[in-house]
Amino acid sequence: MPKIRPKHLHLVSLGCAKNTVDSDGMAQLLSRAGYKLAQSPARAEILLVNTCGFIGPAREESLKVLNDLAAAKKPGQWLIAAGCLSQRYGADLAREVPGLDGVIGTRRWMDIVDLVEHVRTRSAPEPLFHLPSEAATVGADERGTLRAAVQGASAYLKIADGCRRPCAFCAIPLIKGTAVSRPPDAIVAEARQLEADDIREIILIAQDTTDYGSDLGLKDALPALLDQITQAAPRLDWLRVMYAYPGCISDRLIDLMASRPQILHYLDLPLQHAHPAVLRRMRRPADMDHVRETLAKMRAAMPDLALRSTFIVGYPGETEAEFEALLGFVEEMQFDRVGVFTFSPEIGTAAADLGDTVPEDVKQARRSRLMEVQQRISLARNEALVGRTLSVLVEGQGDGLSVGRSYRDAPEIDGLVIIEGDAPVGQLVEVHITGAMVYDVSGKLAQPPRGPAR
Repeated sequence: MPKIRPKHLHLVSLGCAKNTVDSDGMAQLLSRAGYKLAQSPARAEILLVNTCGFIGPAREESLKVLNDLAAAKKPGQWLIAAGCLSQRYGADLAREVPGLDGVIGTRRWMDIVDLVEHVRTRSAPEPLFHLPSEAATVGADERGTLRAAVQGASAYLKIADGCRRPCAFCAIPLIKGTAVSRPPDAIVAEARQLEADDIREIILIAQDTTDYGSDLGLKDALPALLDQITQAAPRLDWLRVMYAYPGCISDRLIDLMASRPQILHYLDLPLQHAHPAVLRRMRRPADMDHVRETLAKMRAAMPDLALRSTFIVGYPGETEAEFEALLGFVEEMQFDRVGVFTFSPEIGTAAADLGDTVPEDVKQARRSRLMEVQQRISLARNEALVGRTLSVLVEGQGDGLSVGRSYRDAPEIDGLVIIEGDAPVGQLVEVHITGAMVYDVSGKLAQPPRGPAR
């Protein structure tokens, strides 16, 4: 039987990239306190799960991971739940997970070392809770952690936390609090550090990147931040923007994206629906003419723009006519990537009061219909790439093939480029596209890789 190693930590991070950044922040703090990472939970003294509690399936996954670890826990091991599920459900989580030793939420993740040390040294069997209502003083109370999650040659860099948008279906403001932006100087310094560490791609993330700086009294601050990063980190190859908000794509942002080679011609713009009546029930921007004008303006400035969006089907009261309007909009807009979710009511949100009025089989059928439309579009857009040469960031190789991503592909959520032969991992290579699938494309190396090995 594996022996438990004192001051060893087994960390499981669930959910989105924003959660991964928080996990890395906690890992940094625990490492400074003398803790070492253990791949096997059987060898670790501390079992830390950074949970996701955004939607039902995410909650179920988090609870399963926690309960599995709790069931296998041995004397001398302590199980701690962190993150969104902890923040949202607090003491109730201990009833769902017998054997839980500590709970810490999203708003004071930087206190993880104090909680761990208290858990390790106390004798009382009841779990410890660290769930103060106040959020971190972003940029000043982060204990000197790098607010980035590095994955190979890419890094997610968090620019803000929380959200002030009123979306009726979303529990994020309940979990994270209102929007709090990190100081521009801190973000730029971290971008410079990542560049020095040979990171090729920085992905800016927040609940709403286009709302960055509003709490600091700054207007349209995202373009200014992008400008500062590109000047401070000129060797950075790619700068990607995620999670934009409808109605907040300014002309200045479009011009900067079009004119700075480092800023990828890619945007993730979660629209959630396309029928104004549904959007009003969602408490989302409902001016679809403005959305069309904005997308047309972006495509005129960047003809090769890759657009990703997300939609919810089966929202309370969604009629067949409203769903058909969404289908028509997706056909009209020809997005490169689309994610589709079925509605599930979240406790405490305004949408939960509307009831879950669309039958589950109707929701699933609508999701399938929308995905069928999008798969046809995605295939056609990928087929249009055949014959072109794309820069690809290589992320793995084996069995005579390599895989990577082009500017069109954000990590984990979009497609891949499959390359014949062995291409150097962590480098940008030029790939001549020869084949297309629904989600991925394939090709051959067109020329030697750019830049030194990393």
